Amino acid sequence: MAAIAFINATLFDGRSDEAIPGMNVLVVDGRIEAVTDHSISGKGVTEYDVGGRTLMPGLIDAHAHVFAINLVAEHDRNIPLTEMTARAVPRIRKMLDRGFTSVRDVAGGDVGIRNAIAQGYIPGPRLFVGGPALSQIGGHGDHRSSTDESLDIDLNSSAFYFTCRIVEGTDNLRSVVRNELRKGADHIKVLASGGVGSPNDAIEIPQYSEEELRTVVREAAVRGKYVCAHAYESAAIAHSIRAGVRTIEHANLINAETAAMVAAADAFVVPTLVAYEVTAQHGERLGLSPYVMQKLNMVNDAGIVMLGLCEDAGVKLGFGTDLMGDMEFAQLQELTIRARVQRPVDVLKSATSVNAEIVQRSGDLGVIAPGAIADILVVDGDPLKDISVLTDPEKNLRLIMKDGEIYKTDLNPKSA
Repeated sequence: MAAIAFINATLFDGRSDEAIPGMNVLVVDGRIEAVTDHSISGKGVTEYDVGGRTLMPGLIDAHAHVFAINLVAEHDRNIPLTEMTARAVPRIRKMLDRGFTSVRDVAGGDVGIRNAIAQGYIPGPRLFVGGPALSQIGGHGDHRSSTDESLDIDLNSSAFYFTCRIVEGTDNLRSVVRNELRKGADHIKVLASGGVGSPNDAIEIPQYSEEELRTVVREAAVRGKYVCAHAYESAAIAHSIRAGVRTIEHANLINAETAAMVAAADAFVVPTLVAYEVTAQHGERLGLSPYVMQKLNMVNDAGIVMLGLCEDAGVKLGFGTDLMGDMEFAQLQELTIRARVQRPVDVLKSATSVNAEIVQRSGDLGVIAPGAIADILVVDGDPLKDISVLTDPEKNLRLIMKDGEIYKTDLNPKSA
């Protein structure tokens, strides 16, 4: 039996509004066995004196793309999948180095990369994957040139085509969704509106019919899975919610009425504000077109307003980043952007217990509680008062534990 005790911790459990000092946490065989203010030392227990530092759940990013090795998708056109994977590995490891012990990939991440991490071949956060995102013809995921008439795109031809599949019509969608779930997908992603990064489609136009979306939702639900939808503007969001979509990704252009609709459906919004703010600073230099930059600036300006509207409506807000290529360095900056509107504790709940609910692992992830998987961070400072302490992990992140195994620490243990 492998037993590790963390003593003298200031505990943020992922759910409470306050951190509690003087707490001790016992981890046995990968799970949290006890959370108490009583002594838990004993024979065979490796003990870490946290020294009053903050002990909290590992972070969860609910909107990431581990294979997004370039900001400009066109640059992926001639990259083989083997090279794409090799370039993704350091991206994946850096996510864990920042304290993200779980990540939901919402376009491209497949069961292969998920299993490689789970089996220990690649160090990184546990992944929740959905395979390629589904796009209608002429939709956000249709990257064909205007002269290309072929719909039979080989997903395995290059990194350019790997993250999105063109499929439409209820019968075709039903077959594709069933096949992704057969392979072991954790969720299904649909592209229900135009987007920022695509060079041709207008961001405000809804995509897919409501019948098509309902088909995807029904097929996922039969197998206990759910659908997440890329959608920015209220018409596309309402369209998705009526069809039964469970999480709305981005939602920057939502209005108050639609936010209330999302809340009433007990659905989630996963903001990804850092993607726009950081990309707006570097996109032109890295080759984004003027049209893409125009769309980027529009959603960037609207993002903070969206947070306030969703908070007022009582929408459950997840935490995502959506960073492509070189922009992935800014993953933790989403915390401080969100804290411009939200209380730090609410941002931290989004990145822990709320995101655990999104990935269908409530009580298992995102909390420090008996029975939960031992994904644990030890942090210098108090992120409930100053969330920016988490944005400098090299300085302030003193211990990272995933699945009860210490991945990284500079704290010295004491063996009983």
